[in-house]
Amino acid sequence: MDVKASQLFRLLRPHPWHGVEIGPRAPEVVTAYLEIVPTDTVKYEIEKSSGYLRVDRPQKYSSLCPTLYGFLPQTYCAEAVAAVGAASAGRTGLVGDGDPLDICVVTEKTIPRGDILVSARPIGGLCLFDHGEADDKLIAVLEGDAVFGAVTELSDLPPGLLERIRHYFLTYKLAPGDEPRVEIAGIYGRAGAHAVIEAARRDYRDHFGDLETLLAETRQR
Repeated sequence: MDVKASQLFRLLRPHPWHGVEIGPRAPEVVTAYLEIVPTDTVKYEIEKSSGYLRVDRPQKYSSLCPTLYGFLPQTYCAEAVAAVGAASAGRTGLVGDGDPLDICVVTEKTIPRGDILVSARPIGGLCLFDHGEADDKLIAVLEGDAVFGAVTELSDLPPGLLERIRHYFLTYKLAPGDEPRVEIAGIYGRAGAHAVIEAARRDYRDHFGDLETLLAETRQR
């Protein structure tokens, strides 16, 4: 049966990384795909080949992510993201980590599981390097949240919450006796978050193209 690519796309589950739009108001408001929530004692991660969540590893220690955590669809951390990190930290020789752009979403609400989409407003982020790879962690608030929804800048978050986020990413891969592998080279606000998002979108287009072009090329075959 000859089925147009656009019709087939509507019948199938879109891949959370490649088949979901980041949203028409990006970078001010973005769609985020959640992989883990603060109650998860297992680290779930998207399987890039299938688009389903896979158990990456059980958490061996007591450190749990203090926020909702996932990534932005149709983003990629490569040359452009690495260049932003290198410029802000005064470094050379950085590369992107080859993953979609990570995001922490702050909310007062309890969301019991991942594998869902939320709308979030980026307010800042952590310029994080993992073994010389740019691995930025955006920080956002859930759109419409009664407690945090009006926050527009990272500096307006409670300092204790920001410190918990920093501590989590500095330690979540450490076993007792390990040498630190993660470095937070800086913290930026909303404007910096927007710049990183746009860089990650450029990296995605450069490496994967865009969905509309892909569908148009498929229809012509």
